[in-house]
Amino acid sequence: MGRKTITLIAAIVVAAVGAGLVFLYVQGVDQRAQADSAPVQVLTAVKQVEAGETVKDAQAAGKLELAEIPGAAVLSGALTETDSISNMTALAPIYPGEQIISSRFGDSGSQSRITIPDKSLAISVELGDPQRVAGFVQPGSEVAIFSTVGDKCNSGAAAGDNLLTRLLLPEATVIAVGQTGTSNTTTTAEGEETVEAISTTILTLALEQTESEKVILASQTTCLNFALLTDKSNVTPTDGTSFDDLFDQS
Repeated sequence: MGRKTITLIAAIVVAAVGAGLVFLYVQGVDQRAQADSAPVQVLTAVKQVEAGETVKDAQAAGKLELAEIPGAAVLSGALTETDSISNMTALAPIYPGEQIISSRFGDSGSQSRITIPDKSLAISVELGDPQRVAGFVQPGSEVAIFSTVGDKCNSGAAAGDNLLTRLLLPEATVIAVGQTGTSNTTTTAEGEETVEAISTTILTLALEQTESEKVILASQTTCLNFALLTDKSNVTPTDGTSFDDLFDQS
């Protein structure tokens, strides 16, 4: 067998092995994507569970049910049964749609407290539904916080308003979600003012002191948006995005 023939056979074998490896890699990526989107059953609240209410009472009242949730949206510590918390009480109100996680429950009489990690502070901010990912942010969620600086960050902004949106904190832990209420916002268009009622919710975060100072100041002077994180999210600090950068494709 000639040298050229041997070389040709070797090239074919290498190409076949390479194609097989690419196929296996693509198949693995597809399987992981399917696993992330596949529905998973977890316990959720279908009616409000009050602070201090026992798990047994909540179950007896039909407030807890299994629900199917995309795997990627399942919170850390989410439960599928109540055996491990059957003798505990809710530390704070749990609202319909929230996943049932063990950290939301404790011994009877401890419901006036929330669990704050060591060396952290608990601070609260009020956000509208779009700013808190349409209600998908729940206790135990990890979020990135963005701040929009400008005179008209809420609505009606124009290119001349020098708005800038920038990452404020790459990661923060939500430890409590308060009851949803409403607040009024006023917008002006063509000289006419319009008052609109929007849904708002108070979210409590566990932050270190410097982080707390940033979020408190930003909540008083800018517009905040939370972005829900997963363990595969990629968040990188940048110089931010202004109107001048809005359509930059580079």
